[in-house]
Amino acid sequence: MTALAAHLGAFLREYLPRERGASLHTCEAYAYSFKLLLCFAADRLRVKPSELEVEQIDAPLILAFLEHIEVKRGNSARTRNARLAAIKSFFRFLEYRLPSSLEQSRQIHGIPMKKTDEALVGYLSRDEMQALLNAPDPRTASGVRDRAMLHLAYAGGLRVAELVTVRLDQFDTRTPSTIHIVGKGRRERVLPLWKETVTVLKAWLSVRRQDGDPQLFLNAAGRAMTRAGFEYILAKHVTTAAGGQPSIAEKRITPHVLRHTCAMHTLQATGDVRKVSLWLGHASIQSTEIYLRADPTTKLDALAKMVPPTLQRGRFQVPDKLLAMLKAAGNPRNYVE
Repeated sequence: MTALAAHLGAFLREYLPRERGASLHTCEAYAYSFKLLLCFAADRLRVKPSELEVEQIDAPLILAFLEHIEVKRGNSARTRNARLAAIKSFFRFLEYRLPSSLEQSRQIHGIPMKKTDEALVGYLSRDEMQALLNAPDPRTASGVRDRAMLHLAYAGGLRVAELVTVRLDQFDTRTPSTIHIVGKGRRERVLPLWKETVTVLKAWLSVRRQDGDPQLFLNAAGRAMTRAGFEYILAKHVTTAAGGQPSIAEKRITPHVLRHTCAMHTLQATGDVRKVSLWLGHASIQSTEIYLRADPTTKLDALAKMVPPTLQRGRFQVPDKLLAMLKAAGNPRNYVE
């Protein structure tokens, strides 16, 4: 392998986790970004990924890669910016290990982030959410597990990474039952749970195998549930729920939509965006304002308190065709001099 492999290994295994204190999720996301980049570069340059040199990963190639993931892979501008941030972070690290790459690094740092659209968040209505929660079959062990996962994801407004990494010792069964969540940026929060959520969680614990991983939710092999595994489970039950609620089929439902649904239902119940921010574990209340834009309740209240402008009374009358013709005939410009 070339020197690029050694530098990448030091970046992912030493610099990020030890010097920067990055989480495992961050390291995995950065590693996946470079996997995509190196596969693209190897195909473009017609070499093996292990034969790539640092000098070959230049600004034009990175720009082509960013265009590729947007056009060919269908990634959003937000995902494109995340891939670019990982690449820039690596070349910032490389500046101190390989001074000869300073000019190359400067050009890469000059690649701008792309502006993203601030679209309204998608979420499920209460009837749609109830249909999704009822979709798993409680007569099977996998159905009991799936129902518990869906209930906890919705009740806690959890990110998918928080859901699949929660451990058994983070679930406190004492009354009132709570779940201890370590979220994004290592921000911790303790969430009380509904009795219904506790019931389905205890039902899962009664059939969960005891010799598996310490995570709360396991797959059929007894290993910790993965993000891809939960996405597959969710898609399966969305199809089932669409049979009773056809409107679900018209929406694109991802694991994060369950988090948005929890936030919107909490906002509609409390009317307090600060409580939503606290429940979701946001670092800033500005991150929670997206739900205010999506919720029509506040706008309807403001509209009801405003005094609308008055309309002048009157009735439109269609002009008579004969009178219109006579009026036009009386115009001197319609005659030849």
